[in-house]
Amino acid sequence: MMQKLTGLSLAFSALLLLPACADEAASASTQSVSRAEVEDIVRDYILENPEIIEEALLILDARQKAEEDRLARAAIADNHDALYNHASDYSIGPDDAEVTVVEFFDYRCGYCKRSVDYVAALPANYEGKVRVVFKDLPILSPESRVAARAAIAAGLQGKYFEMHVALMESRGNFTNAEINMIAQSVGVDVEQMREDMETDAVNDHLAESLDLARRLGVSGTPAFYVGDTKVPGANTPAVTRLIEEQLD
Repeated sequence: MMQKLTGLSLAFSALLLLPACADEAASASTQSVSRAEVEDIVRDYILENPEIIEEALLILDARQKAEEDRLARAAIADNHDALYNHASDYSIGPDDAEVTVVEFFDYRCGYCKRSVDYVAALPANYEGKVRVVFKDLPILSPESRVAARAAIAAGLQGKYFEMHVALMESRGNFTNAEINMIAQSVGVDVEQMREDMETDAVNDHLAESLDLARRLGVSGTPAFYVGDTKVPGANTPAVTRLIEEQLD
């Protein structure tokens, strides 16, 4: 509601610039029209044609969206290697795939959980032409951060993707006991995982992912990146469209 009111205020502000123009026209024709009279004319016109407010808001929204897209593309360009080519990132699909998809996610995010099958199937669905890079963004709860650390630590044992999928498929609260059971179920050495969760390697991995999300302006999950485009939310049709555009 606040965004709509702001847009409405801007639209009215733009319309209220008309009196100055009207004053100039009046002066040129030696007529004297007061500001109040012109404002009344403008007000009456708006009341008789309220659709112009909607038109103005649509134009404003389009301009704001265009500016957001421009800023997002600039941020991607500035952080391209950290986004697509970070050496310590976990991924699936060939390293030399034609298209790379990056996902920022939280293990407590319901929309991320609903997208996991789609994401996991991308390399196979595109016959190895698509690679998926996983970026932890544990922002929803302290348990999210513990789960992220466990997945990264499992990766040190070569079990990142298995742990990732198992955590995504879990509907538990990610207590320590639950995370241990999930890890054990995918063949992770739980004791080693717990030790590794406290290491600099895991701390640095998570810190770098969080810092990159901040630089890119990612504030919610999931968030996908394909080429120079950001796709916020679980908009998998948009991700598919971007992949296919790059493969054409």
